[in-house]
Amino acid sequence: MADIKIAFWNLQNLFDTTASPIATDLDFTPANGWDQAAFDAKVKNLATIINLMHEGKGPDLLGICEIENKAVAQTLITATGRADYRLAHSESPDLRGIDVSLIYSDAVFKPLKPEDTIGHIVYLRYRTRDIFEIHLSLKDNDAELIVLVNHWPSRRQGQYESEPHRITVAEHCGRLVDGFLTLPREEVMQLPNTAASLAKLNEQWERNVLVMGDLNDEPYNRSVLDYLRGTKDLDHLEEGIKPAPGKNIPEPANYLGKNAYLFDCMWPLLGKPDQGTLYFSEATNSMNLLDQFLVSRGLFYGKQKLRMATDSVRIFTPPAMTTPKGRPRPFDKQTKTGYSDHFPITGIIRTV
Repeated sequence: MADIKIAFWNLQNLFDTTASPIATDLDFTPANGWDQAAFDAKVKNLATIINLMHEGKGPDLLGICEIENKAVAQTLITATGRADYRLAHSESPDLRGIDVSLIYSDAVFKPLKPEDTIGHIVYLRYRTRDIFEIHLSLKDNDAELIVLVNHWPSRRQGQYESEPHRITVAEHCGRLVDGFLTLPREEVMQLPNTAASLAKLNEQWERNVLVMGDLNDEPYNRSVLDYLRGTKDLDHLEEGIKPAPGKNIPEPANYLGKNAYLFDCMWPLLGKPDQGTLYFSEATNSMNLLDQFLVSRGLFYGKQKLRMATDSVRIFTPPAMTTPKGRPRPFDKQTKTGYSDHFPITGIIRTV
């Protein structure tokens, strides 16, 4: 069985040339220099980088954000020349009119049904980018993979001033993860006190969940550590569901209060000079690692036919999109050169 090549990329404002009636995208109109030639050039440039990923083979699974709508995402897919690529997309009500999407290969994954995709709207004082939930199944071994594609609120108002917004979205994302990995209360209360019930609880606990996205926070920030529960250590991750003393299953109150931890695959990339996915000159650390992969216990340990190869995770920095100082090269609408202000991240999921 072949490895599954994954990637995530913030495409930096991939808008079409028509002003949206609900979004504040007025910078991306012909009157402001965002014409069809600029749009076509950016799409072509982005597609070139996508095709370079994974040693020129391209990803089998690609999460993207800062894309305006489904039509724009389809245009990008066409530009890659990949006939096997399919799009999972949910239009979000974000005020800026930008969405998250997932591109997947139908040579690797079974076709999606409508119920396999859900856009979760997160309410602040306004509606922000959705958390996009996708349920995939591998053709090779029927393994399940649940993907959550994220684009958390920006730091535009200041890192600490805007932090509560990201904490809100982190809590929502963490609650979704808990829902995938634990049984609902009504079902738990009906479980008989048997070894088979414990096995059922652990099977649920070990489902394959992949969280990816531009979190606009580093792995060590509170939103990721304390609210999403993304960790670099295995103390919490290695814990399965254990029975209460003298019983075959845990006490319902203890089980229902259990929160799932995720392994944050980005920690090994921290602490290296001038390495990150986004350059911001005003920050003390000018290269920020905001784009991340996090995985559930089951996907980390390979409990259910898939295992994240954590040592495969990379920041993808091809020379074409990298400045002499090692920073991402954003797209310039005048010269029609450049790509995005974010580097993509890549990794491998192995079948086991």
